[in-house]
Amino acid sequence: MTSLSQIDLVVVVVYAIGIFGLAQWVSREKAGHAKDTSDYFLASKALPWWAIGASLIAANISAEQIVGMSGSGYALGLAIASYEWMAALTLLIVGKYFLPIFLKNEIYTMPQFLEQRYGRVLPVLMAVFWLALYIFVNLTSIIWLGSIAVNKVAGVDQNVALVALGAFALLYQLYGGLKAVALTDIVQVTLLVLGGLVISYLTLQEIGGGQGVLAGFQILTDRVPGHFNMILETDHPFYKDLPGIAVLVGGMWIANLSYWGFNQYIIQRALAAKSLAEAQKGVVFAAYLKLLMPVIIVLPGIAAVVLAPDLAKPDEAYPTMMRLLPPGLLGLVFAALIAAIIASTASKINSIATIFTLDLYAKARGQDAVSQKHLVLVGRLVAAVAVIIALLTARPLLGNSDQAFQFIQEFSGFFTPGITVIFLLGLFWKKASEAGAIAAAIASVVLSYALKMGAPEIPFMNRMGIVFLASLLLAATISLAFKHRGGTNRITMQGVSFATPATFNIAGIGVILILIALYATWW
Repeated sequence: MTSLSQIDLVVVVVYAIGIFGLAQWVSREKAGHAKDTSDYFLASKALPWWAIGASLIAANISAEQIVGMSGSGYALGLAIASYEWMAALTLLIVGKYFLPIFLKNEIYTMPQFLEQRYGRVLPVLMAVFWLALYIFVNLTSIIWLGSIAVNKVAGVDQNVALVALGAFALLYQLYGGLKAVALTDIVQVTLLVLGGLVISYLTLQEIGGGQGVLAGFQILTDRVPGHFNMILETDHPFYKDLPGIAVLVGGMWIANLSYWGFNQYIIQRALAAKSLAEAQKGVVFAAYLKLLMPVIIVLPGIAAVVLAPDLAKPDEAYPTMMRLLPPGLLGLVFAALIAAIIASTASKINSIATIFTLDLYAKARGQDAVSQKHLVLVGRLVAAVAVIIALLTARPLLGNSDQAFQFIQEFSGFFTPGITVIFLLGLFWKKASEAGAIAAAIASVVLSYALKMGAPEIPFMNRMGIVFLASLLLAATISLAFKHRGGTNRITMQGVSFATPATFNIAGIGVILILIALYATWW
């Protein structure tokens, strides 16, 4: 554990005041205009591409990702970067094939899509599930692991850090909603990227003995060659976490499509775009940022194998490498870490408020029975309650867990195959029925649990692939046996085009060529 110098503390305080002030300024309303649900939950449907791309990454990258993935880099090496690099390709698919349907049908939330596609039962079930997952798994994990990072780097008492992070993230987005989150995320992401690049630069300089970054990287690859294999062999100690070629063609696709395509707190940014073209530019921007992420997050963890070989836990790698930073710069990079935690927490809070208010409360009361002002108030109250619940349950749920990040991935993985089946069939197969979709959701959980208990030797990622195929077959069979009730499918494909502009296509080819080069180099 270390503590921040006086200049570092000044930098962090100035950052906190600055970003809070900026969030309130960008989300101000014109005189005489009161915030409605479109303003609060969808940033007035006016987000530009740069805000969408930056906000997608800021929502995605949090303390558990920075600290956890850097720790995985320390333990198993560059192979963990597949999570980032394959996500870049997934974002292109989301932009080309999913967004045209969502935006044409004016979808605000994922449960809303399910209602318009399948009927009234499934979206309520899924809305309740997503609220439980976001509050008790995602929100608790972000602020809990974030508080650990703050405690390790700044020496702040963990309970104090926990409350401070939750309260700041709540206040940060409470007035402005999604607009406050998304339009300040460009600052957060810039800080995060620059801070991570500085740490990578200093670690490679240290390893290179002052001979330069390229020399340091060459020495690092020579010293720990086993940490630079992208595809792990079956005898690798971490093969069960990243099962070889299945990373490229197996279960990781299920997780990525579910996360980037059908996850409210991620897709909400693209749904708030001023146009489809702007949303597609935003996801391409996010794809290129994902290609860069392993340099920022994974590389410092690998460098720590050489610079700090005796760490008690892999997750200490990133905070340990931060200690290479001089005073002032440490404060700036620490502010970047805080930025990641706050941005991700605020995004989760806003999505919880969106789903509860628009998909449960407004539907139960009747859309015309409550005013826009009332719904925004409900959203703010729900946001506050969600944070209080997360603060109270974080320690009981995660306090005794050494592998919180892995637990989160595995818990989410019970539901991921079913969610992916429901949405893929809903988007691209007219005969999919609500009975088939509900069967897929139930089968996903039951089969995942049965395989985990009965065949624990099957890698988690492969298990997701098996469960996905079984759930898909079941959903298709039941859909054919129990056909759709007439009029329940209100999703239109009329006017939907999957043709993309030349700029999107050229940028997409660029992403694919970079991925081929990366995997060819470190296969």
